[in-house]
Amino acid sequence: MMPYFFYIARCADNSLYIGSSDNPDRRITEHNSGIGAQWFRQHGKGIIIYTEEYPTQLEAHRRELQVKKWSRKKKENLIQGRKP
Repeated sequence: MMPYFFYIARCADNSLYIGSSDNPDRRITEHNSGIGAQWFRQHGKGIIIYTEEYPTQLEAHRRELQVKKWSRKKKENLIQGRKP
């Protein structure tokens, strides 16, 4: 079974993009080339700075939705490995 990933990318303007994918490296390449989320066209190219692996797409997507609701400070704490 293929794993799925929840990921956080930091854009050129220092904004954070939250997503999920079966292949985060491919997905960030797509984002940076203009395929997919409009967010990257508005905020500049990004790099993945944090990932978590999940056994199913549903679990990765649930985590994405959970973290999207968090404050910027809580997201930064997660990225830095501190308790969110």
